[in-house]
Amino acid sequence: MTNQVGNDMNNESEGDDLLQYNPNRLLDTLIENLRLKNDAALSRALEVAPPVISKIRHHRLPVGASLLIRMHEVSDLSIRDLRYLMGDRRNKFRISDKQFKPKEGSGGGSTENKG
Repeated sequence: MTNQVGNDMNNESEGDDLLQYNPNRLLDTLIENLRLKNDAALSRALEVAPPVISKIRHHRLPVGASLLIRMHEVSDLSIRDLRYLMGDRRNKFRISDKQFKPKEGSGGGSTENKG
């Protein structure tokens, strides 16, 4: 099976390299596909500040959803292909239900008279 960027998704020769999170592979592929010179040109194409690209390259900032969508818009690569390029193999994203529950005992505006 070959994906849209021409990588053989079933090829074991690349081994663990493709299984590791590596945003540099994603950024380099975008630069190549968009025929850009460098990270500064990529930041202009994605309409983000140049330090954002640098922080992603140095693993100080993850590739967020909005940036991934912007990459999809400018490159016409699918979100799945973009995630594959950076080593993200999850089939589903799950958000813990604990993130949406109010904290216990946080005085949350009760007007009950306790006297």
